[in-house]
Order: sequence, then structure tokens, then C-alpha cells
Amino acid sequence: MTSFVILLKNKLAMTDIQTDQPIFDAEQWGLTDQQIALGEQARQLGKANFAPRAEGYDRAASFPTENFTDLHNAGLLGICIPSDQGGHGADLKTYMLTASEIGRYCGATALTFNMHVSSCLWTGPLADGLSIEPDVRENLQAGRRLHYKRIIDDGAIYAQPFSEGGAAAAGKKAFGTTALRQEGGWLVNGKKIFASLSGHANYYGALCTELETPDSRPSRSNTMYVAIPADAPGVSVEGDWDPLGMRGTVSRTLIFKDVFVSEEALLMPRGVYFSAASQWPHMFMTLTPAYMGIAQAAYDFTVSYLRGELPGTPPIKRRMYPTKQLAVAQMRIMLEQTKSLWFQSISEAKPSPDKESLIRAWSAQYTVMENANEIAQLAIRTCGGQAMLRSLHLERLYRDSRCGALMLPWTAELCMDMIGKAALYEAGESDEE
Repeated sequence: MTSFVILLKNKLAMTDIQTDQPIFDAEQWGLTDQQIALGEQARQLGKANFAPRAEGYDRAASFPTENFTDLHNAGLLGICIPSDQGGHGADLKTYMLTASEIGRYCGATALTFNMHVSSCLWTGPLADGLSIEPDVRENLQAGRRLHYKRIIDDGAIYAQPFSEGGAAAAGKKAFGTTALRQEGGWLVNGKKIFASLSGHANYYGALCTELETPDSRPSRSNTMYVAIPADAPGVSVEGDWDPLGMRGTVSRTLIFKDVFVSEEALLMPRGVYFSAASQWPHMFMTLTPAYMGIAQAAYDFTVSYLRGELPGTPPIKRRMYPTKQLAVAQMRIMLEQTKSLWFQSISEAKPSPDKESLIRAWSAQYTVMENANEIAQLAIRTCGGQAMLRSLHLERLYRDSRCGALMLPWTAELCMDMIGKAALYEAGESDEE
């Protein structure tokens, strides 16, 4: 057993919280020691801290600041930072399993946690598996040490503003946010919408198109990933935030106006993100753990409610009715289908997957996002009118679950489009005469 696992087990032994059963049983699903320990830690934090705070963040549409302090104190902000730099060195699958446990207790925390962790995942485990030039790799590794140190030592939070309201987030064109080369750095201009953690992150990991001159033609291959300090001159946050669900993400509009960033701000040199997006398509599945957790939470709520064991409700059993039993069976089948496809897909994630693996990834993304909401809908219908009360958390799970299918770069509609085309066409085929 590694010293890392022993340390985690010692930390967990200091608490007396009775955690819930894991979403994925360690023996049945063949989890590693690290995956077991990190999942247990996530459930400890989730049940003790995140779940009690979730209603407040949702009602106020406020960022889960206290939860991120807990994540830093627990060492989880550095979950994907290499162990020789102070982190846990978790791979994509291990991170996804851990984040899904967080999603059971607060979807907004799991989703914003993903935005932060992706800055480490992309520049760490994923980048290490890319085929890139040695000098580019050297620059990447030198730069990330600075950013990792900020996270480990100071609890710095890195956001990941992505969407711009156009086709760039879907990978169809160059990002409209530009980084014009200057002496010693770049001048960044642009706008990011639905920018989660706006006003709360310490650094905005922004994808932008590098330009050598103002007249340079934007190209997707020139995409850069830079960490823009939140307090840099020219950075501003605009607009209100009052959405249907995932209210704690605080995804307001982020503006960059002539923001100078130095060369040390570089997270991924020009071209590395383009290579990552091409070689590591599973990187776009990192939004799904929050919704995998929500699906499990909606099922758990229903079972506890029908058994008369839900905290805050009278101990009245409703499990004896055939209609309730059939509905729970339907939910369980859907949950098991979702878990199996998702687990298989994240287990086979690797650089340059074949077509069948990629189709499974799109299918898993679609299934998690759609089934989480379908399970939440069934939960409300099965539990009845009281489940709609805001004093219970099921209605929040329902609202949060509806947001997943809308999220770029793999929305539900885009997944369907990609699956259909991949199934009917081989590489290079066309129907044009």
C-alpha cells in the first residue's frame, strides 16, 4: 500500500461520519486503492459539509467558497497534479470517479471543481500522453510547475472559461478571444459567456487564439491556454446570474480588454490544446461526473423516501404500492445502464482512441446527461407532490440535472450528430460527386 493511501486512510480514520455506499463498489468494479481512498474522502466531505450547504448556495446563486476551502484543506484541489509536485497524480478515470461522488451532494460544487481540475488534468496527465515536440514539452512542464505550486501552497482556484456563443467551443472554428504577441507576453482581448467561477477564481484559464500581428488570420491550431489573473487590469465580470439550475456555478460573462499577461501565464503553449483536443477526445467528458452523481442522488432520495427513512420527513413507508415498486425498478435499470456505459468509457480513455471507443464516449456523454434528468423526473413523479417542496433537495437535483445536455462542446444534439455520422461514414468518405 502506498504512503499516499496510508495518509488518506489515517485522515479518514480521524472522522466519525458514517458515509454512504459508493456509487461504484470497489470490489465489483475493480477500483484501485487510490480510487477507493479518494472516493471515500469525497463522500466524507460531501455528506458532512457539501450537502448541508447546497441549499443555501442554490437559493442565493452564490459560489461554494467554503466547499473549495475544504477541498484545498483535504488536498483535493491538486488531485490531478503529479505526486512529485505535491498532488495526488490522479489520472482521468480516478478524477472522474472522485468527482462523481462530490456530485451526489452538491452538483454546482462538482461542476466548478471540474473547471478547476481541468487546468491540471489537461496540462498534466493528458499532456504527458501527447505526441508533441521535445522543446514544447519542456516549456509546458516548466510553466505548469508555477501554477501547480500556487494551487498546492495557496489554494489558488483556476477557472476554465470556454464558451463564446459561437462555434469555437464546439471545435468548429478558432476562438474569438485573441492573444496578440507582445514583448514578454501577450495582450488578450475577448469575451467568455457562461464563465463558471466568474468573480471567484484567482486565475481564469482562458483558451484563446495567438496572433503574431493584428492582421494574422485566426487558426484553431494556434489555440493557447493561458492563466489570466483575476485582478489583472482589463478583466471584468458582467451581467446577472439567475438560472434554472447549477446556480452555485456563478457563470457570469467574463470580459478581457487589453489584458497583458506575461509568459509565465502560459498553461499550454500554442498548438498543444489543439493536439490534446484531437488526440484526447475523452477530455471533453469531464463535465459528466457531476451528473453521474446527481443521477445516483435522485435514486437514493427515492429509495429513502419510500422506505420512510429520509431525514426531515415523517417515517411513513410508501414502498408497498406496486406503482412505486415498478417506478423504482425503472429508475434502477436506467441508473445501472448509465453507470455501466459511463464506467466502460472512462476506463478505456486514452490518446487516439479508435472509432468504436469514440462512439462509446459520445454515447456515454449523451446517456449521463439525459438519464440524470430522466431519473430525477421519475423520482418526482414517484415520490409525489411533497418532493417538489424546496425544503427537500430533490427539486434541486431535477433543476441541476436539466443543465447537462446543454453544455458544450458535447451537447446532447452534437453527440447525436457525431454518433450518426461516425456510424455511417468511414474516414474520408463523402457523398459529394
